[in-house]
Amino acid sequence: MFVRLVYESFRRQTRRKLLIAIAVTLGAAVSTAMIAIAIDIGDKISHELRSYGANLVVAPTDESLDVQIGSVDLKPAGGALLNEGDLPKIKGIFWRNNIIGFAPELPVNVKFGNADVTLVGTYFSRKLKFGTQEFTTGARSTFPWWKIDGVWPADDSNQVLVGEKLAAERGIESGGEIQINGKAYRVSGIVSTGGAEDQQIIAPLSVAQAISQRPGAVRKLFVSAVTKPEDAFARRNPDSLTPADRDRWYCSPYPQSIAYQLQEVIPHSHAEQIRQVAQNEGNVLARIEGLMLLITLAALFTSGLAVSAAMANAMFERRQEIGLMKALGAGQLALSGIFITESVLLACAGGLVGFAGGAFLARKLGYAIFGSAISVGPVLLPLILAIAILVTFAGSAAAIRRAVKYDPVHALRGEA
Repeated sequence: MFVRLVYESFRRQTRRKLLIAIAVTLGAAVSTAMIAIAIDIGDKISHELRSYGANLVVAPTDESLDVQIGSVDLKPAGGALLNEGDLPKIKGIFWRNNIIGFAPELPVNVKFGNADVTLVGTYFSRKLKFGTQEFTTGARSTFPWWKIDGVWPADDSNQVLVGEKLAAERGIESGGEIQINGKAYRVSGIVSTGGAEDQQIIAPLSVAQAISQRPGAVRKLFVSAVTKPEDAFARRNPDSLTPADRDRWYCSPYPQSIAYQLQEVIPHSHAEQIRQVAQNEGNVLARIEGLMLLITLAALFTSGLAVSAAMANAMFERRQEIGLMKALGAGQLALSGIFITESVLLACAGGLVGFAGGAFLARKLGYAIFGSAISVGPVLLPLILAIAILVTFAGSAAAIRRAVKYDPVHALRGEA
């Protein structure tokens, strides 16, 4: 009898039930899409922000120390240096697959005409090998915003890039030749970065090493890595953590943990995050996640209101049926069971359809915003069904409570 009553309710009030299911479906679809985006957005935003360049910098340990007595600086006169031969070891760290690229730098003061100019040696698109793994890295992947009027120099050549402002001052054009320390170099392109590079000469690292007579030397290393925005746990000192917490910290792609791993493989180095980039990443992510939470709550609230209105009308139309069942001896618990079962069935149907629609919406939004799909795992389905049931129950609870308290005499007379 119970099953038949539920079946007849769906058969005779198809329109009302459909309206409730549609309201639940829309709320579930928006929730699915927003939750899926929130889960995947950290990596997506990190990849997008890598277009702004490196977020980690590695320097010799001595450079990170402020060694002074009074006003006398006791740092080594020539400055500490890193060893170029250690750089491929970066591909041996735990989060090696999160490293998009890295570019070493070795600045050298050179004679350019009648003035001293800074020449910076770096990798452009250098092929390296770690173990059996071959990879390519350099400024092209680490600083993707650099604009080149011409072509990138080869890493094994004597070609150079000249900064846009320096080229304009000296009347230098792409394809010409310039004299550096009395030696001719071909200008393969004019570089524009909006930074200090616009007043500098950018050359292959081997050229800077030869000019400075420091083979294998590197002053700094800029690393572009996909990271997880820092939180309170990320800022803790790993040496103060318990073994279990330290493993969790070490195996999380925080900027601090990746920097720590870089220090482990590059001897006598100190790595830290470039704060402006890292903080912008966290701020952007926090704001977007807050906006998605508001959208989700608004969609669920609207869905709950729609369910409440539709359920109230349905209960009003069924007041005579409810009165008859109460007159025949049905108690409040039995009546509540019937209506709650109907609500759960509607919530499950709407949740399933909404989950499929939300997965499709998340995929489309992923392509539209990030240029890649956002996947929705089946593990999210139970959560969406739970949300759909909660919203449906919250919207129908008041109407069910009023319905089971109808006076059968008034209900059978058709009175409100």
